[in-house]
Amino acid sequence: MAWHLSILVMATTCLMLFPVSKQSSKIELLQQLRKQLEYPRQLDAWGSPSSDPCYTQPTAVLAVTCEGNAITELKIIGDRITKPPKFSGYSVPNVTLSESFILDSFVTTLARLTTLRVVILVSLGIWGPLPDKLHRLSSLEVLDLSSNFLYGLIPPKLSVMSKLHTVTLDGNYFNGSVPDWLDSFSNLTVLRLQSNRLMGSIPASIAKATMLTELALAGNSISGDVPNLGNLSKLEMLDFRDNELDGELPEMPTAVVTILLSKNSLKGEIPEQFGQLNQLQHIDLSFNFLVGSPPVKLFALPNISYLNLAANMLSGSLSSSLTCSSTLGFVDLSTNRLTGDLPSCLNGNLNNKVVKFEGNCFKVDPAHQHEGKYCQQSHKWRGSSKDVGFVVTVVCILFIVLVVFLVLMVSNKRSCQEVLSKQLFLQKHTQDNSTTGMSSELLVNARCVPQAVKLGTHIQPSHRMFSLEELKEATKIFERSAFLGEGAIGKLYKGKLENGTLIAIRCLALHQRYSIRNLKLRLDLLGKLRHPNLVCLLGHCIDSTIDESSVKRVFLVYEYMPGGTLASYLYASSPEKTLKWCHRLQVLIAIAKAVHFLHTGIVPGSLYNRLKTSSILLDEHLSAKLSDYGLSIITEEIYKHEVIGEGKRYLQNNAAETENSEDDVYSFGCIILEVLMGSKLHEKGDPSVLKDLIVSISSLEECCEVLDPVVIGTSSQDSLSAVVSIMIKCMSVECSTRPSMEEVLWNLQYAAQVQVTADGD
Repeated sequence: MAWHLSILVMATTCLMLFPVSKQSSKIELLQQLRKQLEYPRQLDAWGSPSSDPCYTQPTAVLAVTCEGNAITELKIIGDRITKPPKFSGYSVPNVTLSESFILDSFVTTLARLTTLRVVILVSLGIWGPLPDKLHRLSSLEVLDLSSNFLYGLIPPKLSVMSKLHTVTLDGNYFNGSVPDWLDSFSNLTVLRLQSNRLMGSIPASIAKATMLTELALAGNSISGDVPNLGNLSKLEMLDFRDNELDGELPEMPTAVVTILLSKNSLKGEIPEQFGQLNQLQHIDLSFNFLVGSPPVKLFALPNISYLNLAANMLSGSLSSSLTCSSTLGFVDLSTNRLTGDLPSCLNGNLNNKVVKFEGNCFKVDPAHQHEGKYCQQSHKWRGSSKDVGFVVTVVCILFIVLVVFLVLMVSNKRSCQEVLSKQLFLQKHTQDNSTTGMSSELLVNARCVPQAVKLGTHIQPSHRMFSLEELKEATKIFERSAFLGEGAIGKLYKGKLENGTLIAIRCLALHQRYSIRNLKLRLDLLGKLRHPNLVCLLGHCIDSTIDESSVKRVFLVYEYMPGGTLASYLYASSPEKTLKWCHRLQVLIAIAKAVHFLHTGIVPGSLYNRLKTSSILLDEHLSAKLSDYGLSIITEEIYKHEVIGEGKRYLQNNAAETENSEDDVYSFGCIILEVLMGSKLHEKGDPSVLKDLIVSISSLEECCEVLDPVVIGTSSQDSLSAVVSIMIKCMSVECSTRPSMEEVLWNLQYAAQVQVTADGD
């Protein structure tokens, strides 16, 4: 009897202790997660051994929800919001979690909390590829891992999480394509994948995720068409901004409230069906290539409040009977090709309505409108095949004449300077009211070569006019704090537009007198230069005399590049600014692509761009772009002096130097030399002397003695040899023996491939 009583007592005790043990296990798991996250200050409340996270008072950055012994919600919002200039998949000190952090182990611990329904882990510095085992959280309904450092593919096994309805992975580094298994989610309502590195096209299967109410893919490199989303009957918010979408606009779901498609390459007309979206409140289609006239009913939708159609190619006139909804508060039609009268409901900022319409050909406010011919050009070229054929014929004849001319010059062994003089002399015979060698007819007919456009263009905003008042406001009247520097081509300022966009403003003082018409033609040609490796020229401002008889200054407005110049990296002493060989190769390849485009991607080509490392700018990801290109189109002057400053090279001012500095290929050779030598350039002297030194060296081992140690330590012998070889060809004394930029680019890409192979071995 006593024996049976003893067993009963023991069983009862075990049953009583089991819930306590289970609760203790949950607390231990949370403490383990705290340790793996390296004790963020947001979890200081868990520091006491006796504290129970389930009873912690929820805050804006921390919340733990428990139901009985089950933890159902874990929300931690950290403060690691800084993004490094470049993230290559490894730990970044003071930015990400440390090198000892292992994401797989962290997810393994997290997955043991099997009752979790909500997981929000934001800005915690979590880095690494997201493991498939996350799908073990089978009860999960909400997943938010935004603003971390996750990369690789989005795990396909997420598709088996049948209860998941909200997925937010914004602000990470996921690459690959948009998942094509999203239709597997039967309950998915919110999908946010903004600001990642996704590529490819949007899969058509996304239209089968019929429960979606919010779809955000902005800030990636997604291309192709926007799929038909008509089946998404519950979709309210669509955000595909800042991608590379290049198809036509499809019809939209009738329940949509917000459409954000700006900064793409969308083409075609705005569908009339947009005028039937009665729930629509906010639509932004700016910075695309849309044509035609916007649907009249779009302005009168019952709930519309924001309508942005700026920086497209919209044309025609707006109907005088156009009416505006009483809810419409902002309209932007600027930088299009619209003509005629502005409808009365858009004429003037009535009822607190903001209306922007500059940069068109409207009859109102002529000071901020183009001439009527500007808005008719696109129609003229599309409408007359005879005109197009005539222009093509003329261009072909000019090209043949130019080729014959150059062959004759080479055969007579004329110097590069003589060739340039002859070209300028011949061009002067075709001038019409121009003080330069580029005729107005040639400027008007300047065009992009289609093949080059297909290979090189990424989405970039259209060129537009800025007012001097707008630039003064952006720079606080060009105050000292906005001043970035001054060179031979003018002063440079940093500014901030009304919409928050950072810009760089180059103030160019003209030494020749131009008519307003001639200068606008030149600026229009410069504005046509669009390439992903060219710093984008956003627009210009002409500061003329009161009677507009002559121009005093021209302001060129560029996108702002936060990473600084290539020169600042090559000559920097700090380790964080050191560029490894693979990075230097990528910079050279990017600039070679830009120069090749300037030579061949437009007619007439821009051949003399005064290339130097201080004109090569880097963004926050160390992607390179060329600035101050094509300015000869405006100035047509040869600048013989460069500003001498810390971290900048300078070229001696002599006759041979002037001759060579005009040649982009030679200048590019000098850039390669600077990339090879880095800080050693200051120790050795002039680039042309150094080139002779390298040519005279009999072996690569001897050459290495004058090169940057970083280059030597991070490059393979074959890759380095290929680059040195093409550099020597670029810096050849005879113009006729120098390679084309296409050949230079091919050799650099070959060197990069060789380096990748060597690194893999």
